[in-house]
Amino acid sequence: MKPTTVRTIAELRQKIAAFRRSGADERVNGVGFVPTMGYLHEGHASLLRRSARENGLTVLSIFVNPIQFGPNEDLDKYPRDEEKDIALAASCGVDLVFLPTVQEMYPQKRVTTVTVAEVTEGLCGASRPGHFDGVATVVAKLLNIVQPDRAYFGLKDAQQVAVVTRMAQDLNIPTEVVPCPTVREPDGLALSSRNVYLSAEERKQALSLSHSLAKAPEWIAEGATARELSALLKREIGRYPLADIEYAEALSYPDLLPPDENTPLRSIDGLLLIALAVRFGSTRLIDNRLLNPKEAGVEPCFDK
Repeated sequence: MKPTTVRTIAELRQKIAAFRRSGADERVNGVGFVPTMGYLHEGHASLLRRSARENGLTVLSIFVNPIQFGPNEDLDKYPRDEEKDIALAASCGVDLVFLPTVQEMYPQKRVTTVTVAEVTEGLCGASRPGHFDGVATVVAKLLNIVQPDRAYFGLKDAQQVAVVTRMAQDLNIPTEVVPCPTVREPDGLALSSRNVYLSAEERKQALSLSHSLAKAPEWIAEGATARELSALLKREIGRYPLADIEYAEALSYPDLLPPDENTPLRSIDGLLLIALAVRFGSTRLIDNRLLNPKEAGVEPCFDK
């Protein structure tokens, strides 16, 4: 069944309110929400299907948010395909697709920005100044507009999940932020809307990210420290001539703090995020692995 498309905040709120008034949310467990920038792929589809399973109403937003792009980033050429996105949404059981314009989301000069400190200072936050202010601001707006019971985010961008989770906690936003596993191509490449930018050879060499992450548990078990693990990851990825490494780091999760550089990672309590950002030509890819170093690299289960 084709979802209903909505382009204004007022109409979206009316339709969600009608669902709430019907009492259906009490019978079928509320409203689920998946915020995206469109050009949907199987990673997005996995979030949408989970929301449809767990909620009586699923809302998808498609909005390429200009305030999270830097001046030299790919806002203008970010891929878009509204018709294809709506078709995929229909196949996943989405009820409402919210397709606002920039004018609808930012109708006047914006003088309010949501900033989440500390967890935004490293990784992508260090190399993309202002990016997570843009993410936190638009997600806060969307959560206030939709007021969902649950919002679903993919762990491919684990820093984003940490930022949104902390923001919701600190601002007492009554939405459960649900982290969901990264979805990969059969050969291991993490799904991303930006993968379409890769040439055939860049696509082949981009597998260096997942290949190096697959070796990380072995290196941790052998006693690698955070500094040593970073060096091993960079050496492995550096074997591919088209790879331009931005970062390769191991941090505690979800606070994203660096471990003591002299302490073997296998002795650390809690979750460890091994995060990568690498450019292939003009395309910047991120990938990560989240694991428990004391449990032989066992990854936590976030799916249901």
